[in-house]
Amino acid sequence: MPQWTVYSRADCSLCERMLEELAEVLGPQAPVQVVDIDGEPELERKYGTRIPVLLADGEFVCAYRLDPERVRGYL
Repeated sequence: MPQWTVYSRADCSLCERMLEELAEVLGPQAPVQVVDIDGEPELERKYGTRIPVLLADGEFVCAYRLDPERVRGYL
């Protein structure tokens, strides 16, 4: 299974929703690393307001809203 990473920030309802939907697709025990971009200048420059962003093994999967079909393509 790929290493899943979600770039996020605090109080982000889209981020929370993506994580909930991702757990539904992957199962609640699947490891997902959540990275808060706030306070990380390089990540803030890279992602800005384009969050949440989901990566699988460092490869872009989707942003803003979960794309379940793309996620399933990595399984």
